[in-house]
Amino acid sequence: MIVIIDYDAGNLRSVQRACEKVGLVSEISSDPERILQAEKIIFPGVGSAESAMETLKKRGLDNAIVDFSRSGRPVLGICLGLQIMLDHTEEGNKKCLGMVSGACERFRFTERTLKIPHIGWNDIQIKYAHPVLKNIKDGDQFYFVHSYYAKLVHETEMVSSTEYGNMNFCSILAKDNLFATQFHLEKSGELGLKILRSFGDWKP
Repeated sequence: MIVIIDYDAGNLRSVQRACEKVGLVSEISSDPERILQAEKIIFPGVGSAESAMETLKKRGLDNAIVDFSRSGRPVLGICLGLQIMLDHTEEGNKKCLGMVSGACERFRFTERTLKIPHIGWNDIQIKYAHPVLKNIKDGDQFYFVHSYYAKLVHETEMVSSTEYGNMNFCSILAKDNLFATQFHLEKSGELGLKILRSFGDWKP
């Protein structure tokens, strides 16, 4: 069973519908005990990292997610879920889960033509092969909505990057049993479903 973590950060049903489309059985839960019993977890999210961290702590989900990740079972982060895996976020100057070394920083551009948040379809440049990307190729496009990006301590954990303005930011990270996308794979059509299907097959 895959558990999709509910911490009032939106888009949970769309993630669950995407799971259904690729034949993955999932449930949505905010119960730390249920999460710790899962085979795999999906950690999605939209909105503010500051309020998300407050909700995670209030429900005891922060410790549950970290404990689950330490068990070696697969974790999939999506958008805000990726950002909260890091040590820290500029958004609200909050300490995050510390599962991946790095910090989340806000886009800053001098070019007025570049909008924040970064919204829309953009391509990825794959740095190295990963089992979850077995059906994805360099240059494939996915759907992004974000104002902050992950700045990793270890560049080897950046599986793909994406260019926006003069920035080349991390669009996919992976570390051991963790895999996370800055884009919304549940809003990225057939390519997003391919990633989700491969996550379902993945055995780190």
